[in-house]
Amino acid sequence: MAAIGIDYGTSNSEVVFFDGEKHQFIKLDPDLDAANKIRSSVFIYYEDDLPLPPVGIIEAKVAQIKRAINDQIEKAKQGYYEASDPREQRIYSEKIDDFRGQLHNLPALQRKAIQLLLKDMTVQDLSLQQLVETGKFAFGEEGFRRYLKMPDKGRLIYSPKNFLGATLIAGQQQAFVGIIAKQLEFFRLSAEKQLQTTVDTAVIGRPVKFHGTRGDAGNNQAIDIMTQAAQKAGFSKVEFLEEPIAAAYQIERTLEKPTNVLVVDIGGGTTDVCCIKLSPQKRENLDRQQDVLAVTGTRLGGMECDKNLIVKSIAPTMGQELLTHSGLPIPPTYFSDMCAVDDISKLNRFFSEDYGLEIAQTMSITKDPRLLERLLVVQEQKLSARLVNSSRLAKELLSSKDEVTLPLHYIEPDYDVNITLTDLNRSMQTWMRRVKRLVTQCLDNSSEPPEMLFITGGMSLSPIVRKELQEVMLPHLPVMQGDAFNSVCEGLAIQASKLAKTN
Repeated sequence: MAAIGIDYGTSNSEVVFFDGEKHQFIKLDPDLDAANKIRSSVFIYYEDDLPLPPVGIIEAKVAQIKRAINDQIEKAKQGYYEASDPREQRIYSEKIDDFRGQLHNLPALQRKAIQLLLKDMTVQDLSLQQLVETGKFAFGEEGFRRYLKMPDKGRLIYSPKNFLGATLIAGQQQAFVGIIAKQLEFFRLSAEKQLQTTVDTAVIGRPVKFHGTRGDAGNNQAIDIMTQAAQKAGFSKVEFLEEPIAAAYQIERTLEKPTNVLVVDIGGGTTDVCCIKLSPQKRENLDRQQDVLAVTGTRLGGMECDKNLIVKSIAPTMGQELLTHSGLPIPPTYFSDMCAVDDISKLNRFFSEDYGLEIAQTMSITKDPRLLERLLVVQEQKLSARLVNSSRLAKELLSSKDEVTLPLHYIEPDYDVNITLTDLNRSMQTWMRRVKRLVTQCLDNSSEPPEMLFITGGMSLSPIVRKELQEVMLPHLPVMQGDAFNSVCEGLAIQASKLAKTN
């Protein structure tokens, strides 16, 4: 039996096993050079026909067809009573008999109802729960490539983790249990194959506050969904550990003396900060909550930067600053809704026919509608996730470049957008202020000051983030060097190893 640590992230996920001495990274995506990481997005799709509509919808359609047949019977009766020629009456009588035969042929009515429903049905008409129950799943780069090739054949859930603390309507909560169970099962089976043993225990990372606006209720819902999903995926024991604390457990193994460390973990969906007392003498202890001096977190991650960069630097080339003939601005919600890959209701509304019609109508009253055609292409071809992914790539490239040219040829031939480091810095200013406020809150809540600083998570590699935190905000704190991408999962694996010894 083995226990693993699972860093179930907003952008990427990772699985690690720790044997007490060294870490073993589980290969998850053979399509990546860094195969131990995998996109957290999931593409649920259909290779052939869509599934049959739910029974209730078929029955409603049958009832509609029956009403139409009854109307035809009544018209035929009226024709029969008004006809003076016996031959004409016989024709109407035969029609009435034929219609009555149709009315009572339930199998034929059901077949016709299904045919009519499927004729105009698209993947977007399916509920998320039905999609999960009947569709095929593709993970990682394979899933994203399938999405790029056939977006109309399925639905991309760009970041399942971002929905766990949100308000979910009927059926959506169980749908996310199903989605995440598929992912966790894939992780477990990959680990079992590579470790050559049964994996029954997992320590899964969690943010201090899950993405959402529901406070404790949202956090409890998220943990409940993850717990159900883990059990459904085949884990008999699962525990959760706050991600910055997990990162602290990893760096604790490098310390030679007791040290108070401030850990700032900036991931794809959330920013979490903790001040914790670390010590080589305590690193084998399972329960360390008494050593946590303060912990804060909020739904503020790298994905917000991706969306902000679109609104600040790409949306203006898509008509954001246009005016109508009457001098009114284009609705700014067009562009925020376009980026809402972490909000199912907003994205479904953006992809609806009514929304496309509204954009088209706005184009007709705009002085220069050409730019808005790009927005309409994103709307009609459902390219929001691809656009956010392009923005993420630009952000990452600007970590080492002063300027990039972002090719958006999937929207329009020869459509390129130049983005500079200054543009990125401008788009991140408000976001960065919120991150710094969160750090200040953690420091204010801590009964003891930190002696060292450790920054982790994907956004910690941003020169803008490092400069603001290390040089501007906390220049007095020595900075600990560590792995920005792997520290959380390595810490989770360390905790899983300790947990396994208690079984």
